[in-house]
Amino acid sequence: MTDVLRRGRASLAFSFFAQGAAFALLVTRIPAIQDRYGISDALLPAFLAAVPVLAGVGSVTTEHLVKRIRPSHVLRWSQPVVLLALLGVGAGDQLVEVAVALAAFGLAVGALDASMNMLGVSLQRSYGRSIMLGFHAVYSLGGIVGASLAWAGAHWHMSLFVSYLPVVLILLPLALVGSRWYVDGGSVRDGMEDEEARAGAGPLVFKLLLPLCLVMTFAYIGDSTVSNWSAKYLKDVLGSSEQTATVPYNVYMVMTLVGRAVGDLGVRRFGAVAVVRLGAVVAALGFGVVAVAPGAGVGMLGFTLLGLGLCVIVPQTFAAAGRLFPGVSDQAIARLNIFNYVGFLIGSPLVGALGDAWNYRGAMLVPMVLVLATLGYARSFAPEPDRYGDVHERARAADVGRGSNGV
Repeated sequence: MTDVLRRGRASLAFSFFAQGAAFALLVTRIPAIQDRYGISDALLPAFLAAVPVLAGVGSVTTEHLVKRIRPSHVLRWSQPVVLLALLGVGAGDQLVEVAVALAAFGLAVGALDASMNMLGVSLQRSYGRSIMLGFHAVYSLGGIVGASLAWAGAHWHMSLFVSYLPVVLILLPLALVGSRWYVDGGSVRDGMEDEEARAGAGPLVFKLLLPLCLVMTFAYIGDSTVSNWSAKYLKDVLGSSEQTATVPYNVYMVMTLVGRAVGDLGVRRFGAVAVVRLGAVVAALGFGVVAVAPGAGVGMLGFTLLGLGLCVIVPQTFAAAGRLFPGVSDQAIARLNIFNYVGFLIGSPLVGALGDAWNYRGAMLVPMVLVLATLGYARSFAPEPDRYGDVHERARAADVGRGSNGV
């Protein structure tokens, strides 16, 4: 049984890695995509907004699909579509072709994000301890690798297709092979009834899920602020060089990797509530430092703090939804995943509008306040019974994750 869990955990981790790489390869080459297809500056925001909107549609569709089929089946087929759609973005030469490819990417990525986190939460339940942050750490690693490959493609003046093709040729067969070992919730229990899920089964009450939806939105407003405005902020507000202005997002991504790599240990030792509270305070401090930074060096420190703080919130929000609705956790996670895209859609235009109407230093205080609002919802991360972890552990009738092998 522990071998089943190990293989399931490894195969799912690879899916997170592949998705991180694919998404980074898309978003970091947006200028090249715009040039290739002649997308005007006026039309570009519509193309960019269409991807998260359609991803939300994909997540809603997945919520209904998993009532009839296993999340592993959704993930098994959505990940190849994402990779092939990425290749399609680089292969066309007509505007309609890139529109179709981006639409396919958006729909599939919504299904992929939702199903990956469904499997992550169900595996965490089987392990009986926090492992969700580890999956998202691998996603961050994939994002760093994808962004680095995108930089190499741009540096060597590779076409989009040539840049994307080797990545897809490597990731696609590995993802298909790895999908054989996905583990759905309850499939490692050798026919035993999951009493916890049966006790918690019931309708998905959105009012109870709403605090976590707000936290997810706030976190992604913060994340999109960094991804969309960090370079401009460093160059235009703090007076850095153009080359230095590319560094904050890389620093941010590296710190999300570091924070997530050690975050599960923090949850096991101190509990999810304490980790989320600390993450919110550190992230808010990061926005504050960015807002008052006198120069690029201090600004870089702020973005470093942002990476360390924000990185723990999203994985723990998915995990909390699974604990709050153990009988319908897949549907809860799909619903929650929509607010990932809501935050992404709100964050960039919100900061841009405030920066233009007021100033960009003041604009940074808005995501700071929103992240601090997470403190008011922190108790939602520890419904009774209390947290996953070595100290903050649920009592379980069968804990398959506590074998002598220390899985």
